[in-house]
Amino acid sequence: MAEAHELAGRLTASGHELRQRVYFEDTDFSSLVYHARYLHFLERGRSDYLRLLGVHHNELAADGLVFAVKTMTLDFRKPARIDDILTISTEPGPMGGARIRLEQAIRRDETVLVTAGVEVALINADGKPQRMPLAVRAALGAQSHS
Repeated sequence: MAEAHELAGRLTASGHELRQRVYFEDTDFSSLVYHARYLHFLERGRSDYLRLLGVHHNELAADGLVFAVKTMTLDFRKPARIDDILTISTEPGPMGGARIRLEQAIRRDETVLVTAGVEVALINADGKPQRMPLAVRAALGAQSHS
């Protein structure tokens, strides 16, 4: 049986990589991956990156905190198809008090299919930005290019 950390991908020197298969449910009538499904792949990459850094969404939520996407830019370069094996890479960028920018890419082998620049902010239950706890800053800062 696969260990939980195996399901979460792997940390790399520059960030994180997660491999995912494209299933029928990810495609549209053209047999290509539907554009909105790429957001799911990118979210899984970000979530598993944090998980492997020791930053857990359920622990943040217990303190009334969540990460929310503030801005996202996407560049769709080439389509993915059913049964493709995709690699979702996530690299940390500049970090502020309550936010961090992440650079992401989805590849099939060496071919870049989608790139994304994502800024996430840590917010409280009222939707107000919250300074990241020191443990979260330390985990993210260890790889960040501030």
